[in-house]
Amino acid sequence: MDTIHRFDAGPRMSKAVRHGETIYTMGHVAQDRTGDIAAQTADVLSRLDSTLAKMGSEKSKLLSVTIYISDMEGFSAMNEVWDAWVDNPNAPARTTVGAPLAAPDILVEMTAVASV
Repeated sequence: MDTIHRFDAGPRMSKAVRHGETIYTMGHVAQDRTGDIAAQTADVLSRLDSTLAKMGSEKSKLLSVTIYISDMEGFSAMNEVWDAWVDNPNAPARTTVGAPLAAPDILVEMTAVASV
């Protein structure tokens, strides 16, 4: 049986969980939430890169990403940043959902599943 490893676990959540050769991340939001959706997307992707590296993975090993944006009007701007970042031809399965987020200044949040 594969062991479950929880990283940076707190009372409410872990920043990432590894089960076997699969990594599941928490929702990543921008640390600097003063920027527009493009700036926040770049910040989130940088944070996701960091989490993947800490877990022994990288963006070319992403299996799926779920993106939540607070206003679908920002979809194109978010996609421009995503397209410049994603490891083509290893793009993961991806879903984008328009939804209210935890605070009004959070414009984008991403969760990911990756292999090691």
